[in-house]
Amino acid sequence: MKNNNYGYPHTRMRRNRQFDWTRRLVAENSLSVDDLILPIFVMEGKNIIEPIASMPSVNRHSIDKLVDIVKIAQEVNIPLVAIFPVIDNKNKTEHARESFKKDNLICRAITTIKEKVPDIGVMADVALDPYTSHGHDGILNGDIIDNDKTIDILIKQALNQINAGADIIAPSDMMDGRIYLIRESLEKNGHTDTLIMSYAAKYASAFYGPFRDAIKSKGSLRGDKKTYQMDTPNANEAIREADLDISEGADMIMVKPGLPYLDIISKIKTQLKVPTFAYQVSGEYASLKAASNNGWLDFDKVMIETLLCFKRAGADGILTYSAIDVAQKLLDGYKNES
Repeated sequence: MKNNNYGYPHTRMRRNRQFDWTRRLVAENSLSVDDLILPIFVMEGKNIIEPIASMPSVNRHSIDKLVDIVKIAQEVNIPLVAIFPVIDNKNKTEHARESFKKDNLICRAITTIKEKVPDIGVMADVALDPYTSHGHDGILNGDIIDNDKTIDILIKQALNQINAGADIIAPSDMMDGRIYLIRESLEKNGHTDTLIMSYAAKYASAFYGPFRDAIKSKGSLRGDKKTYQMDTPNANEAIREADLDISEGADMIMVKPGLPYLDIISKIKTQLKVPTFAYQVSGEYASLKAASNNGWLDFDKVMIETLLCFKRAGADGILTYSAIDVAQKLLDGYKNES
């Protein structure tokens, strides 16, 4: 055997892998409860827990039942929940008027959570697709999304949610300039400390299907969202989008979807060095659940492994529908050992 100072046998990479304690000692990344954000769907009614067929173990909740879930999230030390509304078709219009009504579903949900569970963060989505009859994130002018008219509505929506008690607003619409104009409006209205998590790199992905089922917008969508959401082949464009949003007043950046875009998470974190988050979207979650329910994968192991991949890529936190289950396992000392 060759004997030198640079390789085998003096260097044996397996030495650091041989025990659980050595693997823990040299681990380059770790996953904790502090990394988790729980997305939740809220609907009208009372005492309702409605299963979502395409997202096993995920439900729509009436506000009273939503509070119960948020309390559990707080008990396992999850720092933030993200609320998404399921709007009745009768309240959907071409111009998303329901989105800025003071007593709308999302505002009532936010206010109730902040009253009942005041010590957990609440993030509200700023986009029009749950409220539009055509299913788009913006106002249609013929077949074209009107960027500037959409922003006018987004500002009203954001202020509405903040007045209801939202801690973070998360514009996910991908309109140009909306972060600057929303931040400017927040400043003018005295909301200088409100956080903005911008969906800066939101791709026109095929992984969103179960989410659209969850908010009951799938059947109403006209066409696709490729003129405003990002094109899958592009990476440099995502860096530019994120950089612009930070310069316009965003505090945090979101990449969506998550696992297919680990390179984007890594590039944004490495190049911009800003708080960067990943959304493990509905299609990612549903794929892992379906495979696990068929006995092809161990859900707990693949979920923890996937979330660690986000951390390794540079994500500071992850939105995941498994947040509560993962948090409970982490607090119980779960290890992803094969």
